[in-house]
Amino acid sequence: MKALIFDIKRFAIHDGPGIRTTVFFKGCPLRCPWCHNPEGISTGKEIMIRKERCILCGDCVSACPEDALSIESDALKVDRKRCNYCGECEEVCPSNAIEIVGREYELEELLEEIESDRAFFERSGGGVTLSGGEPLLQCKFASALLKECKERGIHTTLDTSGFTSKSCLEKVVNYTDLFLYDLKTLDSEKHKEFTGVPNDLIVGNLKLIAGKGKEVIVRIPIIAGFNNGEDEALRIARFLSTVKGVRKVSLLKYHSAWVEKFRNLGKEYDPYTGGKPEERDIEKAKEIFMRAGFKVSIGA
Repeated sequence: MKALIFDIKRFAIHDGPGIRTTVFFKGCPLRCPWCHNPEGISTGKEIMIRKERCILCGDCVSACPEDALSIESDALKVDRKRCNYCGECEEVCPSNAIEIVGREYELEELLEEIESDRAFFERSGGGVTLSGGEPLLQCKFASALLKECKERGIHTTLDTSGFTSKSCLEKVVNYTDLFLYDLKTLDSEKHKEFTGVPNDLIVGNLKLIAGKGKEVIVRIPIIAGFNNGEDEALRIARFLSTVKGVRKVSLLKYHSAWVEKFRNLGKEYDPYTGGKPEERDIEKAKEIFMRAGFKVSIGA
């Protein structure tokens, strides 16, 4: 059994309690225009060129067996149709300007990576977090990994959009200690307009998870021009008050790091015209959720 992983972040402190190892799964069913991990959207491998690091030495051009790289007009160019993601260019690059995004891991191989950090988990009350992308897009592997971690006494957290089948949720729910659950808006039409999918499944799955007595932190990205209004916060707060077991809300600040990542991946994109909200929008949303009885944190 294999999974396509695009990053493993050690010593993470924002993806659940304690010090954690966060595993980023490749592939996501949503297409949020403000996504801060666009390298996690595609279900396949990709090549990322960080032009600001490139010293135009030409080593990668010589190393590429597919002749997919060239230097033209004082810039490194890649023919993405020819690239087979062999990694030869990444290996010889002296400035770390090239990265093959996405590596296949066997279950036992990934467990070994996680186990190497066990001492940090035990000292801090940490564990492993599955993130992405959307880890449940690779449900069979994600559920097997969570199960193995639980059986080894490692705390498990799942960071999910909730856009998955109920049968997939049933496979992972008993092996997940904490859910970090993204909720962007309760307006299904608006959700589909901005992310490409409606949110009925997401809302229903949140109720399913909370109904099983699982610990859930609802994470809400505050995006100007999308959901930064007072009415939106009030509506979500009223809804969450009816979902048994949900008592914590994390408000996430928008940032624009995704723009450079899109360029490095050679992807076309429509710059999001909203973006960073005013600080007063964040504080007002915090006040609304606290008044509704929720414990609220503000994250990056």
